[in-house]
Amino acid sequence: MGKPKGFLELERVTAKLRPVHERVRDWKEIHSRLPVDRLREQGARCMDCGVPFCMQGCPLGNVIPDWNDLVYRNRWREAIDRLHATNNFPEFTGTLCPAPCEPACVLAINQPAVTIKQIELAIIEHAWERGWVRPEPPERTTDKTVAIVGSGPAGLACAQQLARVGHLVTVFEREPDMGGLLRYGIPEFKLEKWRLDRRLAQMEAEGVIFKPGVNVGVDFSATELVARFDAVVLAGGATEPRDLPIPGRQLDGVHQAMEFLPIANRLVRGEYLPEHRVLAAEGRRVIIIGGGDTGADCLGTVHRQRCNSVIQFEIMPRPPVVRAPDNPWPQFDNILRVSGAHEEGGGREYQIRTKEFIGDKNGRVRALRATRVEMQSLNGRESFVDIAGTEESYETDFVLLAMGFLGPEKKGLLEQLDVELDDRGNVKSDEDRMTSIPGVFTCGDMARGQSLIVWAIVEGRHCAHSVDRYLMGSSDLPKPMEFGNDRRPFT
Repeated sequence: MGKPKGFLELERVTAKLRPVHERVRDWKEIHSRLPVDRLREQGARCMDCGVPFCMQGCPLGNVIPDWNDLVYRNRWREAIDRLHATNNFPEFTGTLCPAPCEPACVLAINQPAVTIKQIELAIIEHAWERGWVRPEPPERTTDKTVAIVGSGPAGLACAQQLARVGHLVTVFEREPDMGGLLRYGIPEFKLEKWRLDRRLAQMEAEGVIFKPGVNVGVDFSATELVARFDAVVLAGGATEPRDLPIPGRQLDGVHQAMEFLPIANRLVRGEYLPEHRVLAAEGRRVIIIGGGDTGADCLGTVHRQRCNSVIQFEIMPRPPVVRAPDNPWPQFDNILRVSGAHEEGGGREYQIRTKEFIGDKNGRVRALRATRVEMQSLNGRESFVDIAGTEESYETDFVLLAMGFLGPEKKGLLEQLDVELDDRGNVKSDEDRMTSIPGVFTCGDMARGQSLIVWAIVEGRHCAHSVDRYLMGSSDLPKPMEFGNDRRPFT
């Protein structure tokens, strides 16, 4: 603890977002950075408390007080070593993670928390700029081969760990380029793809083989995959979207968010798409159904596509501005959050449920009918019930469904493997991440269900430890602490 009274003397300061009028005109990241001296002051606010609850809040078990103190002391090289010890990709979590560590910070009991996420991103960017992040190829190789299906954060973390201990790792990705959700689901204004590309280059230099544009289960069978490799890791994510089967769902102009966002990302990077495949919100009256992160990603994207208007629907009640009594520290604080996309405009409607899409004579959506709802207990279960007399129509010609995901796609790879699923439709595995098929492992959202990027990296690292032990009899790879040791979805 370099400055014992730092938390008493210094206030929380965060980097400002780029001005709204500027950032909605481009696709660059919306964040700016604090100068080094201000970051060191923020590190000094860390209390070095007896029980660092920030670490309990972080699924990766990042040793946050250590690198906060190292930043304060201007020992950046040691800080990145400490950070990389638990997290393969701090630049991904530093930009995309909702930072459950911060509401768990002891200082957050009665003061603004330490700016943990901001310090994390500063450490890794400082390291890249000084050439400290280099490939770490293994000193010797094994003769063991591992196939990883899916190149999102879970698959990449697993691949990097296994390659660094000498296994020959091949990552298959059905999309034209590597990165999975990081490349095709996350908008550029949240994560510029050069961050991803430099990590992929590092991993290739470490011996990882990337196979983009290969759909396992379609281009070749799952049986062939299992026969060709000593171990297989399923890391394909939870890509089955929740639908809204109401009258009018078939109308033109009603789309899943994950139809829309990948196309938007492809257009931003200059990919050619046939005209019939282009989905764009320019000049449209947009309604986004779903109030989570995917909905906010859609919101920021339609702003940049110059929509005419946009409203975001959320079936849940509006969260409180401060913690509710039944949501005490150090739990993740369920409070109203205003993302960068919300700052840019658009309306937010809470406790609202869509009942019907209404079309014009050409078969395109022109409006929707919705009603307000409230939570009631029916037969011992909490359910949403329509409030009489609140029905209302909203004009729209472009609707995006961003209501979450139901688990992994079953057709193709999983169907061919005939792997056992759990009661939520995810790939079932034991505590070592092995599925019902010996030598076939799983990690990330495919096993856990829709969750956070930080959990994906945790799962990938844990899976790598288990695969290495399966292949070699023991493993020196670190196994994440996983506080609570459960795999329930983040809520």
